[in-house]
Amino acid sequence: MVAKIKAYKATEDIETSYRYIDEHRKVLEAYGVKQVTSASHDWLNDENTYVIIVESEDGEKIYGGGRIQVRNEKMKMPMEGAIAKKDERIYGYVDNLGEKKLAEFCGLFNSKEVAGYGIGSIFLGRIGVAITSQVGVDHLLALCSPPTLRQCLRIGFEIIRDLGNNGTFYYPKEGLIATAIIVNDLYNLPHAHEEERERIMNLREHPVQYAVEKGPKGEIALHYNLDMKI
Repeated sequence: MVAKIKAYKATEDIETSYRYIDEHRKVLEAYGVKQVTSASHDWLNDENTYVIIVESEDGEKIYGGGRIQVRNEKMKMPMEGAIAKKDERIYGYVDNLGEKKLAEFCGLFNSKEVAGYGIGSIFLGRIGVAITSQVGVDHLLALCSPPTLRQCLRIGFEIIRDLGNNGTFYYPKEGLIATAIIVNDLYNLPHAHEEERERIMNLREHPVQYAVEKGPKGEIALHYNLDMKI
């Protein structure tokens, strides 16, 4: 299995972003989900949104992706609106973070074709945390599904237990559970497992690299191009 991964500012490659949107929609529909706040397209022209895309080696297929959306005056984080429908304390929680620069890691998915290789659960998570050093955010928030929670905690996230039912919500629809999580110290990653911290730091130091990684289903060769030149 070979794939290439790149990160870019959303406004600098609209065509790829539309491909990402289309593939994300297909995956959501396969799970019977029609409306999610992170599936909005408002971010396409947002200078504060960054996209990660996983493609086949020839660039013909999109295997997965995700976005880092930095909260700004024009756009709140998608999870704020999603959580507020269940728990309005989200607004106070965000306000209490003060003047810190916040971002949400959202819109993560992988296609069924690559299920089991760890693209959505392992590699995209590492990359999302890694590229925050280029974006310059203080806190990274997310909503994650039960299958990905363990890995999210391994890369340094903590559960926001002040919200919902000890951090959990029915989202994006009844019967599906999401957990609200946050990385409070993106620079040091004190809550990350040591091997995950080392790999994330390596991606920060060497954003363009080739590596053969171990996933649940076996080895996967990844061409990383994470230098967004910002």
